[in-house]
Amino acid sequence: MTQRIAFQGEPGAYSHQACREARPDMQALPCKTFEDAIEAVRKGDADLAMLPVENSTYGRVADIHHLLPDSGLHIIDEAFVRVHINLLAVPGTRLEQVRTATSHTVLLGQCRAFLRENGIEGRTGADTAGSARMIAALGEPENAALASELAGEIYGLDVVARHIEDHDRNTTRFLVMAREPDLKRRGSAGMMTSFVFRVRNIPAALYKAMGGFATNGVNMTKLESYMLNGHFTATQFYAEIEGHPDDRNVQLALEELDYFTSHVGLLGVYPADPRRR
Repeated sequence: MTQRIAFQGEPGAYSHQACREARPDMQALPCKTFEDAIEAVRKGDADLAMLPVENSTYGRVADIHHLLPDSGLHIIDEAFVRVHINLLAVPGTRLEQVRTATSHTVLLGQCRAFLRENGIEGRTGADTAGSARMIAALGEPENAALASELAGEIYGLDVVARHIEDHDRNTTRFLVMAREPDLKRRGSAGMMTSFVFRVRNIPAALYKAMGGFATNGVNMTKLESYMLNGHFTATQFYAEIEGHPDDRNVQLALEELDYFTSHVGLLGVYPADPRRR
């Protein structure tokens, strides 16, 4: 065991914050891309990967659903991180001194009201933590960054204004991935099962495939589709349901799903995070 958890981004990114909150006993390993984070686990450089899959304001994270089925990894947990955005600047900076704020375009869009009210120009940076690192190196009070408090801690910046996001419930959901599946029942809020599938080329195949979940009382919390290999006619579905594959009603629903599909792939079985309720 390396006791490391890989994430995409620079130190201080919100994915880094997710690692600290969900696995505080593990060392966070920054990676350039999602693929690099997955590969770190496959190669044994890390035990786990922390991957963002969706945001309550901006929807699903691009590319993740394409990466999960072929990653060779398994979902063993989920984590919800409240995205608090802070205005960070070099020590001693006052709010009235700040003229620009640099960050990822998504964070800039979440702080429009604050920036407008304070006459601050938003500037697009590569990412949140990278913007904080750049502002620290620049050392100019008039230029600030929008990022997490963790980024401020790492790069030696002051929090000039705290929790300035426009939406007070902005949350990102992460999946914790491992080399081996964990099928044990655990947690206090029930179990979740994630899988992908492709329906057979018959009329109303998706409707029929979904019927087993309704008739067996299985709650499907997510169903998303995406193209495969750039073909409009090749569609794969990503689904999440409440329950464990050993539950009788889940078994019956999956048996019916199998009849109407050409492929079903289990991605993981994991405890539901109480914060999803």
